[in-house]
Amino acid sequence: MPDSARPNTPSAAGEVLLRATAVSRSFGGLKAVDAVSLAVRRGTVHAVIGTNGAGKSTLINVLSGEIPASEGSVELLGLDVSHWSQPRRAQAGLGRSYQRNTIYAPFTVFENCRLSAQARLQRPWDWLSPARRCEFSGSAAHAALERTGLAAHADREAGTLSHGQKRQLEIAMCLSTAPRVLVLDEPLAGMGAEESERMLALLEGLKSEQGILLVEHDMDAVFRVSDEITVMVNGRVIASGAPEEIRNSPEVQEAYLGEEVSQ
Repeated sequence: MPDSARPNTPSAAGEVLLRATAVSRSFGGLKAVDAVSLAVRRGTVHAVIGTNGAGKSTLINVLSGEIPASEGSVELLGLDVSHWSQPRRAQAGLGRSYQRNTIYAPFTVFENCRLSAQARLQRPWDWLSPARRCEFSGSAAHAALERTGLAAHADREAGTLSHGQKRQLEIAMCLSTAPRVLVLDEPLAGMGAEESERMLALLEGLKSEQGILLVEHDMDAVFRVSDEITVMVNGRVIASGAPEEIRNSPEVQEAYLGEEVSQ
């Protein structure tokens, strides 16, 4: 059965959905990611934190298949996907959002989600049927908008949404592809307090059915929403564990969080 046609079968709570084992990525003589291992489990938010240049973005680019690992392996839903392309990983169940908005601004909110759903289940043999009549992609789009609280905005032009709503739409576009793992790159960036609250509530609601890998600079948000935190410095993991373990780690306080972690 092709990856795009696989059913989105449920997984047990706590099951490892995405695993990195000793993953490294080098650019010439620079080792941007150095032997990083982590596991993202269903029903959890796993945050990756670190200062600028710590290797977070490179790591999630490797995990999502945008760049290959130099060493190590990546598993998605128990399959070794180390040599899979980004589209193949996406079709197999990995959804990814980016630091910058990647919506189609002139299209409606609904059309943004429908196009994402259509990309997952392509039907090249049915080229005579109008794409907008595809029941699968339409249903997936409506369901994603309901889950993200955007159903009332379905007919709005996406470019007219607020910044926070655009970030919600990006997650809705991911959800319309029926992912098992969500990789979210700074989803709270640029948000005010009210928008951040909505996003955190959304993440809390989503993790029951997905595993979420979160890269985020807002430490208050990270410690509030995360079940596990991995801390990176200079491409390496210096600590990984529950939020309280990270908060109380002298090594983490010295290397990254400083005084703010102990407050």
